[in-house]
Amino acid sequence: MYYVPDGTQMCGYYECEECGNRFLSLTVRPQMVCPACGEQPDMEIGPDEPMPVIEETAKLLQVIQGEDEVEKMDTLISLAVTGGNEEWI
Repeated sequence: MYYVPDGTQMCGYYECEECGNRFLSLTVRPQMVCPACGEQPDMEIGPDEPMPVIEETAKLLQVIQGEDEVEKMDTLISLAVTGGNEEWI
């Protein structure tokens, strides 16, 4: 699978409020940092720049349970990202 390892029994389905990215994660909690837009901030700042803040913009939409359900959701999201071309997965 693309987002989570094979055999995963439970995962969280998230959507980022900033970029709209939807993804699965083994971490299940109400909010988390988006892997697309919440990457490590640049800590090389100048004297007049504020310290970057890492925000948890991805909100939990659903908890997916069961190996078959997780695999189905992973496939659906992967196909949505690729536009139906699953050869690269």
